Amino acid sequence: MANLKTLDVFYSLNSFQEEELRYKTVVMIDVLRASSSIVTALHNGAKAIIPVADMGEASKIAQNVDSENYLLCGEKDGIKIEGYDLGNSPIEFSKETVGGKTLIFNTTNGTKAVKKAAGSQNIYIAAFLNVSVIVDALKAQKKDIVLLCAGWKGRLAFEDVLLAGNIIHLLGEGELPEDSRDGAKVAYGLFEKYGDDIASVIHQSNHAARLKELIGTEDIDYCCQVDIIDALPRYKEGMITLS
Repeated sequence: MANLKTLDVFYSLNSFQEEELRYKTVVMIDVLRASSSIVTALHNGAKAIIPVADMGEASKIAQNVDSENYLLCGEKDGIKIEGYDLGNSPIEFSKETVGGKTLIFNTTNGTKAVKKAAGSQNIYIAAFLNVSVIVDALKAQKKDIVLLCAGWKGRLAFEDVLLAGNIIHLLGEGELPEDSRDGAKVAYGLFEKYGDDIASVIHQSNHAARLKELIGTEDIDYCCQVDIIDALPRYKEGMITLS
């Protein structure tokens, strides 16, 4: 942690202004499910992911590309958007489906968070699936670090803050880093209290309850797995690819 200047956590899209991220390293977190889907898709051979802020932007891009090499993916309020190739279930993003493809990706919270953070120095995508890879990348950073939780429609999402706390805990090797801001202190404390049973507490979260009503538990079970993927997604020049 000696190279880090400050470490902070923002809890939703509404908790910051774009200017606050300039010259900083940002980690976008949307456990259920955009981050988990992005990590999985790239791990399974997707060429790149183009995050968009809304359906209009997605349609505009889709009209100007070769449909054989691109897939239109995403959800609105947890439900696959009508006419899209895929939704936002990481289980859908198999090697057979996404291998060699570029994904145009539109979600309720996660892709909006990436777009809003676009002016920062670096943007990585984190899930529980790839948490150790993220931590290793952050240890090499000399810029201020912001863990950006996508949340749910401007509100805090428990699972995102829990992952932020996990990252902070690993960065500090079990201790709260000295230069942590208040947001980081809260996330760290949450992980200290609930980190021993990640899957169980996420299943009890508000967003998990919403998803269970819509799609069942399979996606939630998948997204709660820790360190099963060795992939470091990074957003640069409009696309998310593996670093």
